[in-house]
Amino acid sequence: MKRIELRDLNKSYTDYADKEITVCGWARTVRDSKQIAFIELNDGGFKCVQVVVEKNKVNNYDEIVKQNVGASFMVKGKVIVTPNAKQPFEINASEVSVLGESDTDYPLQKKRHTIEFLRTIPTIRPRGNLFNAVFRVRSVAAFAIHKYFHDRNFVYLHTPIITSSDCEGAGEMFQVTTLPLEKLPMKDGKVDYDKDFFGKKVSLTVSGQLHEEVVTHAFGKTYTFGPTFRAENSNTSRHAAEFWMMEPEMCFCDLDELMDSEEEMIKYVISYTMEECKDELEFLNKFVDTSLLERLTNIVENKFVRLDYTDAIAILEKVKDRFVFPVKWGVDLQSEHERYLTEEVYKKPVFLKNYPKDIKAFYMRQNDDGKTVAAVDMLVPGVGELCGGSQREERLDKLLTRIHELGLKEEDYSWYLDSRRYGTNIHSGYGLGFERLVMYLTGISNIRDVELFPRTVGSIIG
Repeated sequence: MKRIELRDLNKSYTDYADKEITVCGWARTVRDSKQIAFIELNDGGFKCVQVVVEKNKVNNYDEIVKQNVGASFMVKGKVIVTPNAKQPFEINASEVSVLGESDTDYPLQKKRHTIEFLRTIPTIRPRGNLFNAVFRVRSVAAFAIHKYFHDRNFVYLHTPIITSSDCEGAGEMFQVTTLPLEKLPMKDGKVDYDKDFFGKKVSLTVSGQLHEEVVTHAFGKTYTFGPTFRAENSNTSRHAAEFWMMEPEMCFCDLDELMDSEEEMIKYVISYTMEECKDELEFLNKFVDTSLLERLTNIVENKFVRLDYTDAIAILEKVKDRFVFPVKWGVDLQSEHERYLTEEVYKKPVFLKNYPKDIKAFYMRQNDDGKTVAAVDMLVPGVGELCGGSQREERLDKLLTRIHELGLKEEDYSWYLDSRRYGTNIHSGYGLGFERLVMYLTGISNIRDVELFPRTVGSIIG
């Protein structure tokens, strides 16, 4: 069986006009008018194709019309161009085979379902228009990321999933162990991790950055793109326990060059996705977020503002009464502050840089003022922070001092410090939460709806 994919057929149906073809797919609708039936067929693409089945042309008409939504078919028939109809073409069937029947309790019907309901059927929801569009955008955006970095000579690294290092020092990690939980081995009143698989306490990674950073000193430019895990007890629309992170690192790169790279990357990925997913984004713009295409175009067409944290605080303090969260120098900005800067003050994306060192991680380069570090967040209208990065602290003495200030154990980072001992250099990197990007690309407001099988606190399906 040599079949034509419906996505290709929709793109170039005139090439198949009056030709016999074979297609396969699942029925979105099956309508019977006694002598003629109509099947709305979909094979995984965003657009469907109408199949016309005449009773006098097939020998199994009664079997066909009794099928429920979700049944799968193989159809042989002629492509008929219909320029005056709602659809530009249809397939006039000469043979229809039922490949797989669908039970009458198939949960997706020809009506609008709530997102909350669709969330309860993760195996079925991608068959509907909304999630078909969302996950196709996710696929294209992921490819665009890989293409962007590949075309610029970055090396793609696979950093460890299991690690003994807490990159951010937050401690919100999923522990990995083979020890019997019902009878843990103890030593001096504490769990004896010498008996564990790795001989020490290990967890699922919260970031591949530290491992990647040291390897970047071999390749010059690298990126990771893979799953990360955070055991945050946060039941919000923006947090998940398992998500994907894209993290590039670049040697001989300062903060200004880092921002150049971030801006170029995000514009490339958005532009690529807008070109490849026109139908999907138009659908999402119509039914999910009517400002979606305008926001995406705003990012692509505008030069990003570069604003110091201290200057941002001065702007925000002038209107501090409008915010729920207090504004003062030294606090980490909230989404409401970030959106005010991007949506009302500048009306375009903003790079917010040079944060107080006390609210940032140990590996960020200390500025000469002794109070701030060379960190930067990319803020975009509609969301706030989209990704964050920094120039890394390349000076061994400064890095050691910071590790000790934060009460971290130097011996835990001895491997990381090697890059400062052997050919240290100015280097920078950033991290992009991929689900956050997909949310921005689709207008979807809940992270549970851009992951196939979301892992969130108190809930897991599949």
